[in-house]
Amino acid sequence: MKLTIQRETLLKPLQQVTGVVERRQTLPILGNVLVNATARELKLTATDLEVELQAKVKLSVTEPGDITLPARKLLDICRTLPEAAEIDISIKRERALVRSGKSRFTLATLPASEFPVVDKIKSPHKFNAPQDELRQVIDRTAFSMAQQDVRYYLNGLMLEPDNGVLRAVATDGHRLAICEFPMDVGDSSGKQVIVPRKGIQELHRLLEEDTDTVEVEIGTNHIRITTQELRFTSKLIDGRFPDYHRVIPKDANKSLIIDREIFRQALTRTSILSNEKYRGVRLDISKNNLKIQAHNPEQEEAVDEIEVTYDNEPLEIGFNVTYLLDVLSAVESDAIEFLLNDANSSALIHKPGIDDCRYVVMPMRL
Repeated sequence: MKLTIQRETLLKPLQQVTGVVERRQTLPILGNVLVNATARELKLTATDLEVELQAKVKLSVTEPGDITLPARKLLDICRTLPEAAEIDISIKRERALVRSGKSRFTLATLPASEFPVVDKIKSPHKFNAPQDELRQVIDRTAFSMAQQDVRYYLNGLMLEPDNGVLRAVATDGHRLAICEFPMDVGDSSGKQVIVPRKGIQELHRLLEEDTDTVEVEIGTNHIRITTQELRFTSKLIDGRFPDYHRVIPKDANKSLIIDREIFRQALTRTSILSNEKYRGVRLDISKNNLKIQAHNPEQEEAVDEIEVTYDNEPLEIGFNVTYLLDVLSAVESDAIEFLLNDANSSALIHKPGIDDCRYVVMPMRL
């Protein structure tokens, strides 16, 4: 294999795929990037056996070939070369020679045949989606995913294509986020898949905020999303997601409407003196008034009051302030609505009058 490439042309796709490479590998080949060079194209592939990323570059290649190279070392070499530098890569026996100007690097290689690649997806259901909308799906729900929960099916984002909408649901057992995006997903009623946390994080990093269409393939064991330059493939979590419909409060009838930014600022101030471990704040709600209180073991106290729209019986309820701030960051509106029942029941939060995205937060005893 022999090729010449501009530093910037190689650097971007290399950065995109190397994000999935773990620094500590059980298999040496997983620390490498697979380089496939054909006459007119260069493909770079990296994987950790859970998530696979592949980037393509149009390129005239002198001598086509396949090899794997140390991913992070190659990336560091590209980063430290001067801008607009030309890079020559050639393979001799079991070594790769990387040259640029007067710089020369000799890298160890491993055979391309040993690299694990997901070629085809079993029983794929395909549909197209705007890239920016897929990114929004993740933005508005992924923060509610669990982290290293023994209930492994919670450590990911559930996607449910369902007759004209793509539904995303995440929960860690203490809070839940559910969003529905109108989308032509074809005939896919009842199909649910759980994408693992790392896959969602990598996908969010790669998706750009533009309206270019991407192809989504959902198979038996994998999900694949393909853009013009990138191919993302992730294993799916093999498990049954909880019945999220049962978690959404049905009898919450006390409506509290709050200016989102004023509430966010008040919570941020009050949280400074909350218990560092439990992060609890108490909401004392009365007619058109909300008092926010926090205490900590050092007997310190924070109190803040803001005007709200509320015309019901007074109510005191506690929440984890981090959960509330996460919801406020995800909702894109000037105001938010809390639907409450009593101090022991979960709150339902959404935009006033619009429930395309709904958030459920369990109360805390303070």
